[in-house]
Amino acid sequence: MVDVVNNNLVLLFVAMASGVLSLVCLGFVFVLLKKAQQSHIKHNKLHAHIQDTENQTAILRSEIAEVRSGLLSIGQRLIACENYAKDLAQQQAAQKYDDPDARIYSRAVKMVELGADIEEVMRECELPRAEAELLMSLHNKS
Repeated sequence: MVDVVNNNLVLLFVAMASGVLSLVCLGFVFVLLKKAQQSHIKHNKLHAHIQDTENQTAILRSEIAEVRSGLLSIGQRLIACENYAKDLAQQQAAQKYDDPDARIYSRAVKMVELGADIEEVMRECELPRAEAELLMSLHNKS
């Protein structure tokens, strides 16, 4: 009878141990499922964030391309303006030396800068007294 009681106790112990082991295993499965669900949620959030970042990157690339083409256009226009300004300066310089009156006044200004008196400027440049006085007055102010 003691053997039967011992066998029953052993069976009861084995049954209880297997029940506890089953509960522990179910607990592990539950924890693992919860972790898997959380990982899936994180994965979905990261995927959405990556999609948003890719969309923003595409928009920024498009905007950079627009800015780049605008800058190229502005650069070309700036070069054209610089060339136009150079041409105008050359034309102006050529006209300055083509005009005989301009040469006379340039010479008169140079003489005034070098310290010539009014009589000398009038005589050398064949200018009337009023113009010579005006040149002297302008030079003395600057």
